Amino acid sequence: MLLEMRDIRKTFPGVVALNKVNLRVKAGEIHAIVGENGAGKSTLMKVLSGVYPHGSYSGGIHFDGQERQFDGIRDSEHLGVIIIHQELALVPLLSISENLFLGNETSRYGVIDWMAAHSKTVALLQKVGLKESPDTPVGQLGVGKQQLVEIAKALSRQVRLLILDEPTASLNENDSAALLDLLLELKGQGITCILISHKLNEISRVADSITVLRDGSTVETLDCRASAVSEDRVIQAMVGREMADRYPKRQPSIGDTVFEVRDWRAYHPQRRDSEFIKGINLTVRRGEIVGIAGLMGAGRTELAMSIFGRSWGHRISGQVLLHGKSIDVSTVEKAVRHGLAYVTEDRKGNGLVLSEDIQFNVSLAQLGGVSRATVIDSGREHHVAQSYRDKLRIRCSGVDQKTVNLSGGNQQKVVLSKWLFTNPEVLILDEPTRGIDVGAKFEIYTLIAQMAAEGKCVIVISSEMPELLGISDRIYVMNEGRFIAEMPTAEASQEKIMRAIVKAS
Repeated sequence: MLLEMRDIRKTFPGVVALNKVNLRVKAGEIHAIVGENGAGKSTLMKVLSGVYPHGSYSGGIHFDGQERQFDGIRDSEHLGVIIIHQELALVPLLSISENLFLGNETSRYGVIDWMAAHSKTVALLQKVGLKESPDTPVGQLGVGKQQLVEIAKALSRQVRLLILDEPTASLNENDSAALLDLLLELKGQGITCILISHKLNEISRVADSITVLRDGSTVETLDCRASAVSEDRVIQAMVGREMADRYPKRQPSIGDTVFEVRDWRAYHPQRRDSEFIKGINLTVRRGEIVGIAGLMGAGRTELAMSIFGRSWGHRISGQVLLHGKSIDVSTVEKAVRHGLAYVTEDRKGNGLVLSEDIQFNVSLAQLGGVSRATVIDSGREHHVAQSYRDKLRIRCSGVDQKTVNLSGGNQQKVVLSKWLFTNPEVLILDEPTRGIDVGAKFEIYTLIAQMAAEGKCVIVISSEMPELLGISDRIYVMNEGRFIAEMPTAEASQEKIMRAIVKAS
């Protein structure tokens, strides 16, 4: 047994995050940890890696047969316990080589040995399957390659236990598959992995064991080598009940066209002579959920942001109509005033002010709704935040809790609350369930269905095709800045969507 965590208990003000959690990981296995948002997965790994130092929790950590007391992340790294967080710890402006050895520089006589660092980087990149030059700035790499740089960084520190927190949350299918293949290769080299993921199909592909957490406690550990473990079995353990349907049943009541975009074009903000969004025409009817499918880089997020207050791009042209009348969406303020709302895919970077509390974030897009004579009424603001906390079932100690301390799923609910408070007619959701567990996903799907039932127009951008097929009424397929296909969901399939993309490429 390489790792054993016994009776781990960790509390925050007003919240018990971990309550007597036990975890046993064998050497050389891939051990998955699953659970709903707020179940305690990331907190447990922060305890293990020393982010939460010894003394800030109770219970014991035994690694390699000895009890360990990590007072910081350097202590755990010294023993080969390396954690890769969901938000990658890379410096975009530095090169791959500089990132790999940042804080762990290769030196001779107190001076950095750049030649040695370069040759070591080449060898490490080869191990993870990257062909980039060591001098390439990390900011020029896609998210999938940045994940591989993080793993190469872990290998440079003689990793024995590699912890990956939602490593494929921001990756497309090809990059996800490549990363999982690499984990299997590392397992073959004797490296033990702990994998936190909400993508159960990926877990079933690579995991030897699965530990399920619920409400801060260990539910059970499943042995995937003894017999196959179905996704439904894991879901039942995670949520404490069976989920016969992943998507809520609904009877669409679709009316006339409410929202329309005509011949929408936008040029790239850096490559200023490059037309990125190319003549898009889009319609959404009252009470309709419209999905936008496409591979990474197809232009879906750029389209949404360019429409919503011209938040992306330059030389933007085209028409936006609401109820048949042209509207001005040239700024975010004007777009919101006309009833548009955009829930960004980057909830931590662009969706929330993480250092502020839930109450502050919920009212942020509609301050007029909590003000008297331009002065914020804190009582009214508190009441509004509390009502959305109840409506969306946000798990927190209170609406005065800092959003940075919420789980990913609950942060997403705060972002949704912020835009629902503006009472939009058109709600654009960009990757609304990224990095969220199946239970929280169902709640968000239900909320989307309720919005449509109230006559709102809903546009959903998602990289998960089963999700689009499960909640949409109609799907546009996007590729290289254009809509290349449109189909009712009743006639759509993953094969049909991919066929359209391949044909257009």
